[in-house]
Amino acid sequence: MATLLGSESPCIGGRRRNCSSNIITKFTASKITGQGFSRGTQLPGGLLQERDKRAKWNGIPTLLQKLYESSHPNSDLSHAHSLLKVLSSQLSMEAMSFVTEDRKTAQESTFPNTYTFDLFGGVDLLVEILMRPTLTMQKKKPKMNDDLVKDSLSVLYNCCICTEGVTKSLAARDDFVLFLFTLMTNKKTFLQTATLIEDILGVKKEMIHLEGIPNLSGLVQSFDQQQLANFCRILSVTISEPDVGNDDKHTLLAKNAQQKRNASPSRAEVNQVTLLNIPGFIERLCKLATRKVSEATGANFLQELEDWYTWLDNALVLDALMQMATEEAEQSSTESSDESSLATSPLRHRLPQSMKIVHEIMYKVEVLYVLCVLLMGRQRNQVHKMLAEFRLIPGLNNLFDKLIWRKYTASNHVVHGQNENCDCSPEISFKIQFLRLLQSFSDHHENKYLLLNSQELNELSAISMKANIPEVEALVNTDRSLVCDGKKGLLTRLLTVMKREPPDSSFRFWQARAVESFLRGATSYADQMFLLKRGLLEHILFCIIDSGCTSRDVLQSYFDLLGELMKFNIDAFKRFNKYVNTAEKFQTFLTQINSSLVDSNMLVRCIVLSLDRFESQTEDVKVVEVLSECCLLSYMARVENRLSFLFRLINIINVQTLTQENVSCLNTSLVILMLARRKAKLPFYLNALREKEYAEKYPGCLLNNFHNLLRFWQRHYLNKDKDSTCLENSSCIPFSYWKETVSVLLGSDRTSLCAIASYIDEPFMDLDRDLLED
Repeated sequence: MATLLGSESPCIGGRRRNCSSNIITKFTASKITGQGFSRGTQLPGGLLQERDKRAKWNGIPTLLQKLYESSHPNSDLSHAHSLLKVLSSQLSMEAMSFVTEDRKTAQESTFPNTYTFDLFGGVDLLVEILMRPTLTMQKKKPKMNDDLVKDSLSVLYNCCICTEGVTKSLAARDDFVLFLFTLMTNKKTFLQTATLIEDILGVKKEMIHLEGIPNLSGLVQSFDQQQLANFCRILSVTISEPDVGNDDKHTLLAKNAQQKRNASPSRAEVNQVTLLNIPGFIERLCKLATRKVSEATGANFLQELEDWYTWLDNALVLDALMQMATEEAEQSSTESSDESSLATSPLRHRLPQSMKIVHEIMYKVEVLYVLCVLLMGRQRNQVHKMLAEFRLIPGLNNLFDKLIWRKYTASNHVVHGQNENCDCSPEISFKIQFLRLLQSFSDHHENKYLLLNSQELNELSAISMKANIPEVEALVNTDRSLVCDGKKGLLTRLLTVMKREPPDSSFRFWQARAVESFLRGATSYADQMFLLKRGLLEHILFCIIDSGCTSRDVLQSYFDLLGELMKFNIDAFKRFNKYVNTAEKFQTFLTQINSSLVDSNMLVRCIVLSLDRFESQTEDVKVVEVLSECCLLSYMARVENRLSFLFRLINIINVQTLTQENVSCLNTSLVILMLARRKAKLPFYLNALREKEYAEKYPGCLLNNFHNLLRFWQRHYLNKDKDSTCLENSSCIPFSYWKETVSVLLGSDRTSLCAIASYIDEPFMDLDRDLLED
């Protein structure tokens, strides 16, 4: 049998036909075991040439052998570079076919050249050549030719996208990953370096420590604006928590257990702090996010844009073309790298207008994503202060009509999660990221009023004065020099385009989330009236009742927004009754609510809370009138309807399936019972649940489940200040009363009429006693 480990000739007589396969087998085995030949250069040249044609290696092993021999330390590497160019031309065609066609799983048969290149040690050899200057003991490190570095990086990237396992093997080499960042200081090799790093970090098992990058602050400060925008694509991988998915491992129970195990800040959180400590970093991102680009003209712009995007599957080709434009501009004796000089480049003028805009949009997507992640991190207040100071919101407001939301853009794409890879067009990604940023910016923060202009702030003040209620403190404290310019603020512009969206457009989901975040927190009558006056309630009801919208995501976002808009607002309920003016409309509305309580329970909570408040304001003639006329309030006033909601809310969740999405069902059920307790009706409700159990022939099942849910509630909320504050602000019920009610319900005294245990017969007690045991 032929062998590569002994001194015997590897090919003897009749066994010649198996030689090439044996070579591949031995190389594959050596990569796994570390024994035997480590690279193709160790094989006799004659053998490689003899086997080349039959094995269809296209001369790659021989070229690698020559490359190795011409790349020894202290050589000038000029001959090595010429050999690399020959290799690169063979590999680039495979890479281009991978980029421009539908991406398939990398396989040996699909991309034989890159597979052979890696098999015979080409990837390891290029890594060795690139890192060689770092191994010298000389004080002055030898400088490698820029074109050689650029071509080496391009070949490595081609191997990564065409040959399975190459990216992961490079990602496992921490020394090489950190070394790559040092290459980003050279503008000529920046693009190739950034593209390769992005690919490697995408598969790296452990997130890198940004503070481990040599002189990160100096590196970032050396970038021009285009480089910084490109760098954001890399940063997005280093500051985002890994996507937790939707399986059982990521229930709230599992998340809480994980948080106990990992009490210290995550690597992503540490990286966020590292970035915020870089002088001028946030300011430059704000300038990138808000800088203007050339406007496109012509009715066929959108189609042209989409046609380009189908070719530009990733930014590699587009960036390469833009770099060509930059280089041509530099060769035309223009040394400046700012946007005005780039615009004068002859090649840039020859590029389609859509490409220029897509180029800018793609980078704005990454910049907005980084800002959004930082806004949701532990340093949120620090980031908020900087974004306000650097006028991010007014800048985005000025871009809204001309770039962010052109009239002819529409989408029926699916809704993507925060960390989900998005394969939609740059225009769509840009809009979604913009809306996510607005949502994060407004959510429970006093800076939300920066989304308005001065006239709109004055309108809020006038609403408060007319209603004879004090202005919200955050409104009074808003710095008028930092608010939006122009005739409309960003929130008003958003409402305008929101009304124009097709019924099932998932932009509606993100738009509703952004507007809802403006209302979240302590309920503000003035904020609600500002939006009611602009027809928001009627638009929401049209979407829910009359538009034929079937998207659960969109409907959920509209239910949540409607709840925030109507909560405690008697004018909103009056408007609701005016729109829902037939029994048929009201039945359609109820059907939508009942079709998924997980989606609509926040609205149910709003109605229950509002009804409770209005019933205590019977001295107000307007309130009494609406209470008697509003079909929605009358419906919820009937105890059998509240009990029906309570039963279903408890029945659709259990501790094992609780997630961030459906835990609101538990809190809504608690609101119903807290309000019953205030009126001394808690025993009535608990007894009704018991009777329902027996009617369904499942005695003890519902109440034991609720008991376990409340035990979880104590563990989950009593250690989370933010969550408890949200519960208090959204319900106007002190958190102390929440805690007290839960304790009463969980009481062990079976003689207490307010304890769940009193309503479970002894044989059915503690069906899930061990559910929460560690």
